[in-house]
Amino acid sequence: MSYTNLFSPIDIRGMKLKNRVVFPAMGTKIPGQEKYVTQQLIDYHVARAEGGCGLNFTEVCGVHGPSTPNGFLGIYDEKYVPGLKNLTDAVHEAGGKVGVQLWQGGLAIAGYGVESKITPSDDTAYGVEGIIPAATIEEIEEIVESFGTAAKNAVLAGFDCIEFHAGHGYSPHAFLSSAWNKRTDKYGGSLENRARFSLECIKAIRDNIPEDMPLFMRIVAHDDYVENGLTIEDTIEFCKMAKEAGVDVLDVSRGNFGTAAVKFEVPPVDLPKNFNVDNAAKIRQATGMLTIAVGRINDPGQAEEILSSDKADMVVVGRGQLADPEFCNKALNGNTKGIVKCIACNQGCFDGYVNPEVPYITCLRNPALGREAEYGLVRTKTSKSVLIAGGGVAGLEAATVLKRRGHKPILCEASDSLGGQFALAGEAPRKEEMKEAALATAEVAKSEGVDIRLNTPVTEELLAEIKPDELIIAIGATARKPNIPGIDLPHVTDSHDVLEGLDKPNGQIVVIGGGLVGLEVAEYLSEQDKKVTVVEMLDEVAKDLGQLRKICVLESMYEQGIDTVTDAICSRITEDKVVLEVNQQIKEIPCDSVVIATGVNSNPSDHLVDYCNKNNITYHIVGDALTPRRALDAISEAAEVARAL
Repeated sequence: MSYTNLFSPIDIRGMKLKNRVVFPAMGTKIPGQEKYVTQQLIDYHVARAEGGCGLNFTEVCGVHGPSTPNGFLGIYDEKYVPGLKNLTDAVHEAGGKVGVQLWQGGLAIAGYGVESKITPSDDTAYGVEGIIPAATIEEIEEIVESFGTAAKNAVLAGFDCIEFHAGHGYSPHAFLSSAWNKRTDKYGGSLENRARFSLECIKAIRDNIPEDMPLFMRIVAHDDYVENGLTIEDTIEFCKMAKEAGVDVLDVSRGNFGTAAVKFEVPPVDLPKNFNVDNAAKIRQATGMLTIAVGRINDPGQAEEILSSDKADMVVVGRGQLADPEFCNKALNGNTKGIVKCIACNQGCFDGYVNPEVPYITCLRNPALGREAEYGLVRTKTSKSVLIAGGGVAGLEAATVLKRRGHKPILCEASDSLGGQFALAGEAPRKEEMKEAALATAEVAKSEGVDIRLNTPVTEELLAEIKPDELIIAIGATARKPNIPGIDLPHVTDSHDVLEGLDKPNGQIVVIGGGLVGLEVAEYLSEQDKKVTVVEMLDEVAKDLGQLRKICVLESMYEQGIDTVTDAICSRITEDKVVLEVNQQIKEIPCDSVVIATGVNSNPSDHLVDYCNKNNITYHIVGDALTPRRALDAISEAAEVARAL
């Protein structure tokens, strides 16, 4: 398939882009603590520019010193210009164009310990005690001036364009929306007044950049999960005002940080592809402005269809280029099957970003993310025979990397299929893309020429026959069987067997275990019109889910009428009920079937380890075989081992 529209050039004021693909502003935690550009950040952007992307945007770049936290990019002072110039020079040398996203975070960064907190009206914020007072006129004027100064510095730094962030609950959006703006002065009340702050910021930017420099604006199509918020008609009227003030391009997003609407900012797999594209099309038609569509776009055919159907002028491929920095080159060269697609798991990007223990974002599908320079594949000088036990995603990752480096991997899988638990997870509602990814990973390993042997468990006898130089143990885990009286009754099964279709529970069903797998199997059964109750020993269900997937899964459970019982210990299972201890009280739940979803245990590998120790074979245990964790960790470990051999 050719992608005529996707790879057609576009002129915007004085900037010409070679294609219609935008790598958007996304938080990485890669900038230095003092808000400077780092070489790591440059490498990250250069990889996407070399991969053929038409336009890169930096992550949010603070325009106002007192309200820009450490760990974010700064542009409010000329001291940041040299580092930013290094970034723009590197992207230009790589054949790309680069813009900077100018940003003032409002209350979103109130909990970061910043000196200044900008809000249109008296409000509260997560992580801050008491009421945060509304911004004064003097503070508003200071922020407006800061946008102008930042724009001037952006020109000095050599950026090709600027994006003004007026969405996601940040200060321009908060002023614009009556959900947050309760002012009665010239910055509140009517839409024209609520738009005044943003329009003044836009004017300050325009006054400090060349006439031929394009100005983009990120907006929300409409407000979600708030009362008296922006309608799409409000957004259209505001965009018309912004056009008059000098905005050239609309980047149409959705969401805000303070409510469940945050799920729209980094949409998980639970949200459908293109979920926001029709909004962009409506705004584009009503304003006549160049428009960028956003909404889980991870396939070049999908992007081409959006453009060819005249719904947008450009498309954002964000996490799609985190997963595969060569997304554009592969599509342009007809290697669509070779694209490593984002599956919107959010494990490495959003979950990694909000986890203070994770230094910077990662990607389940791309262990090299954030380590572009150090993770370049280096051909080995000493080719080794490496036996890999297990054909799940960790084993497949190791095999593929080893083969590309010039080793001789032999992958043995005990079952008759590849993909392991990750493929099984794709049987759960809304997770088809995960199964597709697991199968695609297997196809890549096959195409690389990896020696793959199904129905072949790794035994001491096989090790003696193959005599590998090294062994990678990636044999995963199996469902845990807790010690509950009655667990061996015939109407009791486990989540893995249910998702595999080996068991089909009927009637009223109790799922014991309210973590990710338990909730997914509960949804899976509920979609078959089964009445399901989930029992969890902790004080809430979904504790092991990331924030955005948790929002979506819990909303779906509510809509389906799935009951939950927390703080519950299962005492015993009988033929017709489950007996629980809940807050020291006995509770009985009638049921016809019981599904156990209390986690997994690593498959035993002591026999393999003992053989390796006796025969001087170096071995490595990765993923769930070492200790049960997320697929992100399993794949990352496998990649690390394969690159080190």
